Amino acid sequence: MAVAPVPGQEPVEELDQVRLAAGSQLDQRQAGGGVGGEDVEEPVAPPGAEVPGLGREVDDEPVTRLQTKFGGFHESPMLGAGYRLAVPDPTERHYRVVVAKPGLDGHDRGAKVIARALRDAGFEVIYTGLHQTPEQVAETVVQEDADAVGLSLLSGAHMTLFPRVRQQLEEKGVGDVLLFGGGIIPDGDIPLLKEKGVAEIFTPGTPMQAIVDWLSEALAAREARSI
Repeated sequence: MAVAPVPGQEPVEELDQVRLAAGSQLDQRQAGGGVGGEDVEEPVAPPGAEVPGLGREVDDEPVTRLQTKFGGFHESPMLGAGYRLAVPDPTERHYRVVVAKPGLDGHDRGAKVIARALRDAGFEVIYTGLHQTPEQVAETVVQEDADAVGLSLLSGAHMTLFPRVRQQLEEKGVGDVLLFGGGIIPDGDIPLLKEKGVAEIFTPGTPMQAIVDWLSEALAAREARSI
C-alpha cells in the first residue's frame, strides 16, 4: 500500500517508509542519542556477508545487532534495509566454535539452532553445512583456528564419526581443541564416546543455556590450564 509521498520525492511503499524511519533513528543513535548511552550501533556489512569478529552467518536473514552495556548482543528486525550491526568488546576474548554435520545426516535444523544460540551468547560460530567428512571438519577447525568443534548427528553413526574427527584433530596438530557433540545418542554410548576423546554429549531436550554454560566453563578451564 502506497503512502503519501514526501514533497519532491517519488511515492514509496509503506515498508520502505518504516525502514526510512528506522534509518533516521539509527542516525540519531550514531550521533550519540543511544538510550541512556548504553547501546551503540554501527553498520558494518550487508545481509549475508561475513562479519569480522562474528564468524560466518548461519543464514541470510538481515538483522540489527546492538551491543548492550552487559557485553551481549540484542537482535531486532526493525532495520531490515540491509544493516547488520555489531560492536564487539575489544577487551573480551571471543571463542571460535565450529558447528559441523558429519556423514550422511541431512537434518540440520538442530545444528542451526545450536549455532544461533552460541552466536547470540557471544561465541564466534562457523557452521560447515551438511555432509562433511571427518577430514573436512578437522581442516575447517585448523583453517578457522577454532577453540572447539561441536558435532550434530542423528544418523546413528556417532560411534564411527565422532572418534574419527578426534583422530583427525590429533593428526593435524590441534588435539587440544575441545570436541563435543549431540543428537540421537543412546545413554550407553555416551561413556564410550567420552573415552574416545569427546568431552561432552548433549541429547535431545537439553536446554540451550546448559550447552552455552558448559562450553563457556570448559573453554575457560582449558585456557587456564594452558597458562
